[in-house]
Amino acid sequence: MSDVDHVVLLDDEGRPIGTAPKSSVHGTDTALHLAFSCHVMNDDGQVLVTRRALGKSTWPGVWSNSFCGHPRPAEPVLTAVHRRAEYELGIALTDIELALPLFRYRAVDTSGIVEYEVCPVYTARTSDEPVLNPLEVVEAKWVDPADLATSLTATPWAFSPWLVLQAEQLHLFGSEPALQRRRAS
Repeated sequence: MSDVDHVVLLDDEGRPIGTAPKSSVHGTDTALHLAFSCHVMNDDGQVLVTRRALGKSTWPGVWSNSFCGHPRPAEPVLTAVHRRAEYELGIALTDIELALPLFRYRAVDTSGIVEYEVCPVYTARTSDEPVLNPLEVVEAKWVDPADLATSLTATPWAFSPWLVLQAEQLHLFGSEPALQRRRAS
């Protein structure tokens, strides 16, 4: 990804109000902008978790969901999801579903950098094994959703705050987690 990538800026109601260079929107006073997250399952019903590259400006080295990204201006979000899956993990996706269309969060990492995003959350499937882009991901593991829920409860500080929040809203901690239901289909 080049530094000339732009993101879509949003007003408080989540409506587009302009664009800005991606490199300029993640700081101590981050403007609300559009992003997305994706949780990828394999044919065995496992979910892919990734450890963010150590060079990432926010939450470096922290375990997170399969991948995240930002749609470019005028780029459909699903196109961005496919683009980032290929760029970060070298995988093709199938069965993409919008799981949390209105997910929104604000979080501050230890360096003071703020993430402030309207971030629709998707689930998807792949039969590919990840080929990691070291600029984005330092490690990846296929894990059972119930084991992930246990880890998120026991050590939430070891994971990105958006993964912890998404897992709660996906009912990953409930009796019938959304990711478990995807396993059965």
